[in-house]
Amino acid sequence: MALGETPITIVGNLTADPDLSFTKTGQALAKFTVASTPRTFDKDTGQWRDGNSTFFRCTAWRSLAEHVAESLVKGSRVVLSGRIRQHDWQTPEGENRSMLAVEVDDIGASLRFTTVQINGKRTNGTTPPDNPWNTADNPAEPGNEPPF
Repeated sequence: MALGETPITIVGNLTADPDLSFTKTGQALAKFTVASTPRTFDKDTGQWRDGNSTFFRCTAWRSLAEHVAESLVKGSRVVLSGRIRQHDWQTPEGENRSMLAVEVDDIGASLRFTTVQINGKRTNGTTPPDNPWNTADNPAEPGNEPPF
């Protein structure tokens, strides 16, 4: 991340399926919107109350864009990190316009309310080696147990 960039982490839901396109040079670009809605518990009624939603227009590039388009759909709850970008333009009528958007560096499904199935394939199509952290495959030898 370059000096002066504004990092952001967002938790929310996709408002529509991601829109995947390709630039003239063949770079993948996924555009999507994430809605983040705060919830508070109302002790008087004993119910959750939704606050005002904030909508973030997001872009992802290259292989991340393709993974987003293949993996996420409208309603998917995600956690993403990225950088805020300001876009300025002029309308055909000569009016100056500006908007903030998020250029996504990383994104994943939120596991707070659901489970997901990970494909387990690397980008190059190979399967990763067995998990070295799996204690069933690598039992600790007596006296070498972890300290926790």
